[in-house]
Amino acid sequence: MRYIIIGGVAGGASTAARLRRLDEKANILLFEKGAHISYANCGLPYYIGDVITERNKLFVQTAASFKQRFNIDVRVLSEVISIDATQKKVTVKNLLTEEMYEESYDKLVLSPGAEPLRPPLEGIDTQGIFTLRNVTDTDKIKHYVKQFPKGRAVIIGAGFIGLEMAENLHHLGMQVTIVEMGNQILAPADFTIAALAQQHLRSKGIDLRLKTIVAGFNKTNNNINVLVKDEDPIEADVVILSIGVKPDTKLAASAGLTIGNARGIVVNEYLQTSNADIYAVGDAIEFVNPITGNTMPTFLAGPANKQGRICANNIVLGNHQKYHGAINTAIVKLFDLTVAVAGVASKHLAAAGIKHLTAIVHSGSHAGYYPNAQQMSIQIVFSPTDGKLLGAQVAGQDGVDKRIDILSSVIQRGSTIYELTEFEHAYAPPYSSAKDPVNMIGFVAENILQNRLKVVPWEKTTQLNGDDILMDVRTKEEFESGHMHGAINIPVDELRKRLHEISKEKNIYVYCQVGLRGYLAQRILVQNDFINVNNISGGYYLWKQCTQETELINLPVTA
Repeated sequence: MRYIIIGGVAGGASTAARLRRLDEKANILLFEKGAHISYANCGLPYYIGDVITERNKLFVQTAASFKQRFNIDVRVLSEVISIDATQKKVTVKNLLTEEMYEESYDKLVLSPGAEPLRPPLEGIDTQGIFTLRNVTDTDKIKHYVKQFPKGRAVIIGAGFIGLEMAENLHHLGMQVTIVEMGNQILAPADFTIAALAQQHLRSKGIDLRLKTIVAGFNKTNNNINVLVKDEDPIEADVVILSIGVKPDTKLAASAGLTIGNARGIVVNEYLQTSNADIYAVGDAIEFVNPITGNTMPTFLAGPANKQGRICANNIVLGNHQKYHGAINTAIVKLFDLTVAVAGVASKHLAAAGIKHLTAIVHSGSHAGYYPNAQQMSIQIVFSPTDGKLLGAQVAGQDGVDKRIDILSSVIQRGSTIYELTEFEHAYAPPYSSAKDPVNMIGFVAENILQNRLKVVPWEKTTQLNGDDILMDVRTKEEFESGHMHGAINIPVDELRKRLHEISKEKNIYVYCQVGLRGYLAQRILVQNDFINVNNISGGYYLWKQCTQETELINLPVTA
């Protein structure tokens, strides 16, 4: 058998290696139009920022080592420019010699990846403006920024790569501005979690400009002027375009393969394209999201590597292993804060018309009596009928990766919030509490689902009228250090003795610092015949973070 793989990074390289492990006698060719294969794409920003200091550590394999270990004919700087699906041939261009030649295949695997979005803005080809996709881009950026050790960097786009680049250029001593057209960073997250991250970025000296549209670029002297709609230009020494990527489907489309609504290569559950002898993996494909039922691409290395293994299994052993899709589990380090997501955010579920409930907790990363416990925020969304977990987001300093992996597993298996309440974790004071934050978010969700806890979002505080009671159940000292406008203070420990001060005829909205005391107050009130009692989700802490962000970006608030 003769197998050809087009694209030699995560999906393509993992497919090729698995093919060899399954079939020692096969003839395997891997074409990569870039100069490198099998490199750590996710590590590129950290190499630019001198966190990773040895360039060679970015490479899992080189073309030579891949050939030696797996006996695979790897051809870098070789671009496949066309596919003849009828004759089962590809036409290849050697980018060094310009030579054109053909190779035949029995089975073909496409792994062309994604390409950075580069809008047709005036001056976008100005020197000093970069996108980051591969090692060659990385080398160019690293060489260029060395000329400006205390210079100014503008990152356009506040997704995962843009934020990692912001941190790493800041690490080099540069003044960093992030320009984002949307009203928050990290589009896969909800505003509540994004607001925590935005406050942290601002505290580190990052100039974060949301709801800001870039109109073009020009160069004056040694400066790049980033032209911004309705604002003064931003001066920069280097600009990184990080406004997103799109599946690279040019080759697939020209070969007559089906391209889907999400503009990716359509594959079936066996990662087979519309042509039975052509498979596809990685950033270029689209498939059904197991939560929303809509087709989508996933631009993550983890799924691409797993797809490569499944794809090779199906090619060699026959279509027997199904790919069940990805739930887009991802994580990013933002200075001292870590933010992670899995599944689908509340805002995206709402856009898809999927009914859901939301719960949020702020818990310690480990036992509070053990030194250095840090606050961790977890938000989940779940089905209002059966409690099926649909999405999760975590922000904190320590242990975020551990919790998102647990929550991701529950989402991926289609399990419910009830599993979270019974999840058995490894407990010792340095690592967790007897009730882990995963348990705590499960308890809150269970209480909501069983109508023991009625929550309203922080935005609801903007819609209260004069007949509503806004009650702060924290201590007097906490209240006096800062509280929501219009709130009265009845500490939860005094509540039972002061019930006579509260009207049973009015809507009551209670809050504490993070939610727990508010829940206790709500239970006291409900069981004393107060009818309409609501707990403001996330407490004063979340309200303060979110209101500060909405005021900074002049964002209208709607519940």
